[in-house]
Amino acid sequence: MHSNHSDILIIGGGSMGLAAADWLAESGAAAVRVLDAHSPPHDQGAHHGETRLIRLAYGEGAGYVPLAVRALERWRALETATGESLFLPTGITNIGPAAAPFVRQVAASAKTHALALEVLDGTAASLRWPGWQLDGATSVAFERVAGVLRVERILDCWRERVAASANVTLTARAPVVAIDARAGGGYEVRCADGRRFSAERLLLSAGQHLAPLVAPLGIDLPLTRVRKTFAWFKADARYAPERFAGFSLTDDELGIYYGFPDIDGAGFKMGRHDSGQPLAPGEQMQAFGEHPDDLPELQQVIDRYLPGVGKLKQGAVCQYIRTPDEHFLIDEPLPGLIVAGGFSGHGFKFASALGESLGQWLASGQASPELDAFGAGRFRG
Repeated sequence: MHSNHSDILIIGGGSMGLAAADWLAESGAAAVRVLDAHSPPHDQGAHHGETRLIRLAYGEGAGYVPLAVRALERWRALETATGESLFLPTGITNIGPAAAPFVRQVAASAKTHALALEVLDGTAASLRWPGWQLDGATSVAFERVAGVLRVERILDCWRERVAASANVTLTARAPVVAIDARAGGGYEVRCADGRRFSAERLLLSAGQHLAPLVAPLGIDLPLTRVRKTFAWFKADARYAPERFAGFSLTDDELGIYYGFPDIDGAGFKMGRHDSGQPLAPGEQMQAFGEHPDDLPELQQVIDRYLPGVGKLKQGAVCQYIRTPDEHFLIDEPLPGLIVAGGFSGHGFKFASALGESLGQWLASGQASPELDAFGAGRFRG
């Protein structure tokens, strides 16, 4: 069949793929095609569920802070450019034992990068945010400038901007099944229906399909797929956005959780960051409630800490694509082939900044030094 050629090809029009495409649309410097197996936004990747947190005082490592700062700048710029409400500055509370590594790293990140962080004990925090029932031994670090991103609205904005651009084309419902290196340089990809597309440079940001697609090229990426759940619950007025911040909670017994105030009447939303059920690429996920842990692992946190949260409204499933160390995997394993994946459940907040960096890399052929820490070389040797 006819091969459609472009300068740049992006496989995967989700968070990172559309973010890079949006930057390339703004730059207007190259002919770009984006292929997605579905039609973004959708619930087959990692961007559904309405909302995500964005934090600057970062518990996963101080090295992420400059990227988070840049990401927030670009989220605000996207709001200005589109006129849409995409970021809600609810603030975020980071909660847990003072000795917990995550809580200590939040404080270390704030100190290293001179970020404003207010630290309270659990008793004071419960008075300030009555939706919490915390004891005095708990540490609460509040970051006022942090908040909530409206993830599906953002994907809609990116798609509309890409559709209006002169140099970027989004081809939906085009699942890629094979990638081949061309003898003269560049790559050709084949879709399930036989269509072929080629380009000089390729970004593969295809989530669970990333590792299987590059394996025939001799590239082994240490990525695993994990089924995760989250849910919305009925809640009283204590959980309105003006009275309750987004949160990250570490409990030595129960695990690591994240959550959101009741936004637009959707309900109090919460999920568990650790744990989950391993899945093979392409394996169908059980619906929420089909695994015995789905509701109990959330309900135990509600019972212990959240006195105004009531019955389940709706549950959903999603997937994490994890690396062994839960840091991102962004690399160029073959000339002109860039892979971006393994975001391990904490990537979306950075998508605006990573899209900028990936777009610049695709356009110039030069990677930004800020991406060096995410290379696959750390898993070898």
